[in-house]
Amino acid sequence: MICLGIEGTAHTIGIGIVEKEGDNCKILANVFHMYKPDKGGIHPRESANHHTKYFPKILEESIEKSNIHIKEIDLIAFSIGPGLGPCLRTTATAGRTLSLLLKKPIVGVNHCISHLEIGRALTKCSDPVLLYVSGGNTQVIAFMDGKYRVFGETLDIGIGNCLDKFGREVGIKFPAGPEIERIALRGKKYIQLPYSVKGMDVSFSGILTASLLLTKKEDIEDICYSLQETCFCMLAEVAERAMAHTEKEEILLGGGVACNKRLQEIVKIMAEERKAKFFCPPDEFLVDNGAMIAWTGLIMKESGMEMSIDETKVRQNYRTDEVDVKWR
Repeated sequence: MICLGIEGTAHTIGIGIVEKEGDNCKILANVFHMYKPDKGGIHPRESANHHTKYFPKILEESIEKSNIHIKEIDLIAFSIGPGLGPCLRTTATAGRTLSLLLKKPIVGVNHCISHLEIGRALTKCSDPVLLYVSGGNTQVIAFMDGKYRVFGETLDIGIGNCLDKFGREVGIKFPAGPEIERIALRGKKYIQLPYSVKGMDVSFSGILTASLLLTKKEDIEDICYSLQETCFCMLAEVAERAMAHTEKEEILLGGGVACNKRLQEIVKIMAEERKAKFFCPPDEFLVDNGAMIAWTGLIMKESGMEMSIDETKVRQNYRTDEVDVKWR
């Protein structure tokens, strides 16, 4: 079975074409394009306009790369939520249009869960705790009793949002995370910042404020280094606590911030100290992409989950733990 998946929850429009061969995920194409504002952060309407502009080109390129005819596609999947409303509606409209034109079934995919499922498929881990770190989301997720449960999450802003806001204030273009990572490599001094772990949850707004105040008296290299170390150690702590609670012995990273090599190193050290296994898919599948939507759509369809066009209304605040996980 072959699925075309459309991702478009925020800044990235992506199309992935994936074939399921037994339990194996065969990625035929994975094409995406990111909206990067000239200044400031993401404007939802401008991002949606970006998706509309680039969708035809990305669709054409993905079909060409997959080396199949569009009529060979068996299923259309799209990111139904959570995300920015205008972006989600643009993606959903594209998905419905293809479904009707090709006369193929359609399924709406939870964006957060798709990060976990593509990671499971590509790394061959079986039952991990997922540390999901992106611009708008920061969650610790694990499967229990028929659903993916959220064992910890941010109480205010996502880790990626924290890094982007810091970057914007100090003159780093969006997305700021990769440049902050490069600057942090030159840091030599750790500066103490608020360490905001509250039970199983984390908070980043106070750390952001404290980091910005430091720019008046400390070197930017040391601030970036300290910001990363503090935030990433917080994330590793709550992820480890979730592993202990669930008695799971695998930790999987997902989301765009997981491309950060220092975060990978910290979480891997934590896992090794627990005698647990660390998993992380390639960067291409950590960032928002269509392949993760396509793969999750395939396993949902195989389990009997499908939607009518009337049921494809987007869900901007679609919680991870609201999804009935019938495929596991």
